[in-house]
This record gives sequence, C-alpha cells and structure tokens, in this order.
Amino acid sequence: MDELVDKRVLLASSIRWPVVAKLSVAFLRHGWEVQVVCPPDHPFAFVSGISKIYPYRGLDSRRSLYEAITAASPDFVIPCDDGVVWQLHEVYRTKPELRPLIERSLGAASGYETVAGRAELMRLAHELHIRAPRTKEITTAADLREWFAVPGASGVLKLDWTCGGKGVLVVRSLAEAERALAVMRQPASVMTAVGRWLLIHDALAFWKWKNQGQPPLTLQQFVAGRPANTMLACDKGKVLAMVTVEVLCAQSSTGTALVVRQIENDEIRTAAERIAEELQLSGFHGLDFMIEDGTGDAYLIELNPRCTQLGHLQIAIQGDLVGAFCRGFGDTRLPRNERPIFEETIAFFPEALFSKCPYLATSYVDVPWEEPQLVIELMRKDWRDRQLLARLYRAIWPPKQTAAVFDTTAASELQMVEATAAVPQHD
Repeated sequence: MDELVDKRVLLASSIRWPVVAKLSVAFLRHGWEVQVVCPPDHPFAFVSGISKIYPYRGLDSRRSLYEAITAASPDFVIPCDDGVVWQLHEVYRTKPELRPLIERSLGAASGYETVAGRAELMRLAHELHIRAPRTKEITTAADLREWFAVPGASGVLKLDWTCGGKGVLVVRSLAEAERALAVMRQPASVMTAVGRWLLIHDALAFWKWKNQGQPPLTLQQFVAGRPANTMLACDKGKVLAMVTVEVLCAQSSTGTALVVRQIENDEIRTAAERIAEELQLSGFHGLDFMIEDGTGDAYLIELNPRCTQLGHLQIAIQGDLVGAFCRGFGDTRLPRNERPIFEETIAFFPEALFSKCPYLATSYVDVPWEEPQLVIELMRKDWRDRQLLARLYRAIWPPKQTAAVFDTTAASELQMVEATAAVPQHD
C-alpha cells in the first residue's frame, strides 16, 4: 500500500450536522483513511468510504471520545463542533499520553483559554491591532446599566460555549438586555440535558450539564453590516490556505449561513494570519466578521475552533481546504472526483434547498454526488420529525420559520428582511 494512504483522520461529531459528512467525503477524495466517532443516526453512516464508526455515548461521552482516539490511533483528530473542542481540552488536561496528538490537531495548548472565551479573543484582537468591536464581560445587571448609560447604546449579548447562532441576541435597550440576561443566566437543568439527548441525540448533553457550570457572558458593540466568514487550514501557526465568503442568506440574523459569495479581503486575511500565528493554531478554524456598512471595515467578532461549512468546497483556483491540509503533510496526489466550483455564489445542501432564499437559481449547490446514499438521506424529511417525541416537541414549540436575507447591494445601511422559510435547524 502506498504510504500516503496510511494517513488516518478521526472526525469527532457530537451532533447531526450535514456538513461534517461532506467533510469526510473530502478526506476520502484525497485518499486518507477516515474513521469517525458520532451519536446514532448520524449522516456519517451514509458515507460509503468510512472505515470505522465508533459510538459517541451520551451517558459517558468523554470515555467514548477517549476510547475512539486510542482505538483509531489517528494522525489527527478533527473536531466537527464546538462541544467536541471543549471536551478535547478536558482530555488534554486529564490524559497526558494524548497531549501531542491533541496539540498536533488543534494547536498549542497555551492558546486554549483564548480559543474558549469570547472576551479573551477580543482582548487578543486589540493587542494584535485587529479591528474588533468593543466587548465587555457581563457578570451583573450593573454591568448592563453601565453599558446602556450612553444614549442610543445597543449591543450583542453572547453566551460562551454556544454555536450556530444559539446564545446570541441583539439588544437595543437596557430593558431588552435585562430580560435577556435573566434568561441566559438560568442554569441548565437535567431535564434540558435529557431532552437534548432524546430529541436530537446530542452526545454531549449530559457532559455539558455536569461540567460546564455557568458559561461566561459578554456584551459586544453592535456593528451594522453584513456577515463574513473565513475558514483556515493551519499547521503550527502557519495558514496553509483559507476560504473567505460573505453571507447572503442565513437561517436567522445571527444563525448559520445558507448561501454565501466568495470574496477576497486583505483585512480579513491579515487578521486571520495574525490570530493563527499568535495562538499557534493547527487543524481547521473559522473566523466570523462583520463588514461594516459604509466603510467596508471588517470587524472580527468570533472564532470557531473547528471545521465550518467551507472546508470541503473545491474552489476553482486553490482546491479545497482539506486538500491544502493534506498537502501540508506531504500528500502530493491529485484528488478523485474533482468538481471545481467556478461560481462565486454557493448554496449549502440541503438546508438552502428547504429555504426560500432568492439566490438559489444562480448559485452552485454543494451536493455530494459521489455519495448517492448520503444525498438521499439528507433530502429526506428532517430526521427529528421521524421520531414521535421530536414531533410532539415541535408541535408544542414550533421552530421559527424565518431566514435572514442580507441585501449586499445596499450602499449605506444593512437591510435585513425576514422571508418565510421552512429551514431545518440542525442543532
């Protein structure tokens, strides 16, 4: 067997996001062996080339992750959602024998505290002269009163250890902020953990309930503009490649992107390179920005310490980020089943198809055609609606059926309109 095929990656996913299955397809296309650890009913089960699937058990998730890592003996562990990153940080602290692998996969441990905290990231951004919104840690209602003492003040309340737009709320008055603070400060209950485990098979529901306590809360200056994201493939602080997009349509005004447009932005590139070098990042990371209306300035607002929606996209000029990552470790083979994307606008499958975003007719849709069973599975009715308990829950508490459309043709002020859409919320 060619020694290049011996590279093995373990993808770890605690929740059912379609994009992570497409990421596994990208690694397979580049000839790497792929093993995964995930909860039941995961899209990974419909990818034909995966060599081994380990169970991510909800009642003992940390041991599940540790056992999968030791059994797979991978060259890299790739976390597919934020919760897995936080659990890998804990494994790093408690399992010294895995520390070299985790640092090789995520980056230097000296940066983990910054990666895990929004306030720490904003402090670092200011130290590195990266444009970022003013941010304040919120511990009491007095902190809110101080912020809103300025006439016309507004902000974005953000709860740490959340992702996909969850735990993020724009507040435009002190009264709004105080109501949001009261809700966000409510401790997670065991019933919430049980519900997440039963309804969406969140493998980390009980672990989060038992271990994370009260997440830090920050208030961030509101930047009027349109969202932009970049994803990096890194090795020891060096950016191997990156893909940057602006968001045209999202699941909500703070939610996951449905349709994006490729862009080049020197300010975003410089910020990404400085962050990667300072934190000595390895593996895949995403950065979120707001491009301010009128000025076009790019404000760093988030770091996602894991794969985002952009890693598998075969961009015409540079290929995909998975390929750049593989080449960074000596893999020089041409990938199989290449389908370069020449269109600027990209719609994410399947979520964008279930929305009414006005960009679908002119967008490339990232359907993983090389895996027909995966395509069929992702096109089926939302998997949670196939379960009796989930159907009852959604009947009592129906999800919001709105998608935010960002009008990038506006010259002065961001315009967001709410378009009715049956968008599946992949927690």
